[in-house]
Amino acid sequence: MKRTYQPSNVKRFRKFGFLKRNKKNKKILYRRRLKKRKYLTISNR
Repeated sequence: MKRTYQPSNVKRFRKFGFLKRNKKNKKILYRRRLKKRKYLTISNR
């Protein structure tokens, strides 16, 4: 029998991640992509 908590980082970041926290974060990522940044967010490191 499986336990109740089956952690998944994908689900976690989709629910509580950078994009979900603020509406303006999409613009931030857009600008960082235009600059060809190596790391878009802190969690990418």
